[in-house]
Amino acid sequence: MAVEATNRALTADVIAALRYWPDVLWVGQKNPPDPVDITVLLPFFNELLQDLPWWNRDWKVDHVEPGWPVETGDHLCDPAIRFTEVSIPGTVVSGNGESLPFVAKVGFTGGRLVRFQAKIGDVVIGPAVAPAGESEPHPFGRMLAGLMDLRGIPVRHMAMAAGLSMSTIHMLRRGHNPTFLQVSLIAGILGMSEADLRVIAGLDDGSTQ
Repeated sequence: MAVEATNRALTADVIAALRYWPDVLWVGQKNPPDPVDITVLLPFFNELLQDLPWWNRDWKVDHVEPGWPVETGDHLCDPAIRFTEVSIPGTVVSGNGESLPFVAKVGFTGGRLVRFQAKIGDVVIGPAVAPAGESEPHPFGRMLAGLMDLRGIPVRHMAMAAGLSMSTIHMLRRGHNPTFLQVSLIAGILGMSEADLRVIAGLDDGSTQ
């Protein structure tokens, strides 16, 4: 059975740790920023990994460092709809003391987890959403659905405003791969820049699929 690792609530302590970026926060300030306890991310990441039915529970995240958070929108953007993505480096260790580098890529909107992916050594892993044998939905679908719901934009309105069919919007929300044109048409209706939405959609490499 697939494990639903995303769309879970994040605590205030976890959000603060994910957003903690001391090397930049200190720039231009006489005093360093108030410290944030980033060790709260250890049980957070271990819980996410242990929810994966195939995860070897002998391995645990034992060290993390401040990440590099990137937020869409400016400081005037409502925090409830602001998308933040951060990569947190660290290490995982096994029961026999073996250690591997670990990087967790986390995306969240407001207080809800939207995206989780981890790289351990040379292996990239993430939660399964689709049943075994079926392709995984594109993560843009969950983000699009969340942004539309938070803004109170119904599917019919999005379709009309973007000049797309309702079936196309439904397909995108369910995880169909977005195209460069679709993302461009949708961005303004969500009140976001095309560049920001392209990053969320994974089209920030100049792709025009």
